[in-house]
Amino acid sequence: MRPSRPRTPRLLRGYRPLRPGPDSFDQRAERIRLRSRMIALVLACLTLMALDHHPGAGSPLEPAREAMGSVFGPVESGTSTVVRPVTAIGGWFTSKRSLQHDIAALQSENARLKSQQATEQYQHNQLAEFQGLTSAADALGRALVPAHVVAYGPAQSFSRTVTIDAGSDAGVQPDQTVLNDDGLVGRVLRVTPTTATVLLIVDTESVVGGRVGASMKVGFLRGRGGLGDHGVLDLQLVDQAAAPAKGDTIVTWGSQGGAPYVSGVPIGRVTAVYASLRESSHRAVIQPYVDFGALDLVGVVVPSGTHSDRGVIEADGSLQ
Repeated sequence: MRPSRPRTPRLLRGYRPLRPGPDSFDQRAERIRLRSRMIALVLACLTLMALDHHPGAGSPLEPAREAMGSVFGPVESGTSTVVRPVTAIGGWFTSKRSLQHDIAALQSENARLKSQQATEQYQHNQLAEFQGLTSAADALGRALVPAHVVAYGPAQSFSRTVTIDAGSDAGVQPDQTVLNDDGLVGRVLRVTPTTATVLLIVDTESVVGGRVGASMKVGFLRGRGGLGDHGVLDLQLVDQAAAPAKGDTIVTWGSQGGAPYVSGVPIGRVTAVYASLRESSHRAVIQPYVDFGALDLVGVVVPSGTHSDRGVIEADGSLQ
């Protein structure tokens, strides 16, 4: 027997596989429209780019740009406001460290400026005092060795002395006049190679010959032992019947050979005059020109041409 052939189902008889055929009219028309739109969009973009090549008030697109800005500007602003706290978290830590560094730098600079200001004031005062010493040397016609007050005598010693940082190596000797840019300070008591002790004129053991500038009357001034506002002197004239007037200036009388005091150094002014009916004499109270509570730069009167390890302010005001 011949083997039977498989039968094709009746429904599939006459079936033919579908083959791709030509596009329909509608499909071709759709593709043409899409291509035309794409070309038009590209041409529009190129046209906008060409027109916006020169932005500004004269650009044809400026009105459109302003309109878009007015529409989308508030939206962008609101979005930025909402998002900013989140995006700023990372920068907050960096900003905080930078701010701390800036604060530390500013505090350091502020401290430096304060220190510089204090130093500048001190240096300004020292310069003024040195210029005052050069003027005093020129006015008196005397040479001076400049020195700084480095210590006050102890209060329990019941004496008013100071120590200066100039001694015999600087040409300083006992019984020399000490002054500053305001007037008479005192006299040298004793010296070492590098320092000297000065007895102030306000000390109770100090006696200075003085002359009234207005009348040229002479007398002797004695200290009361006070400093500052209490550092006053008592003046009694040789002519006990004479009396200085309030406001008169007192200068040094001068000593033999200028030791311990040279003549013509300002001492102070008369603030009060008291009369003694029993003794028929007068006593005047003198307020010194020098503030003995704030001594710093002083000058020791030395012979012209003195050899000094720190220089000498000569009589003409020059520093040698």
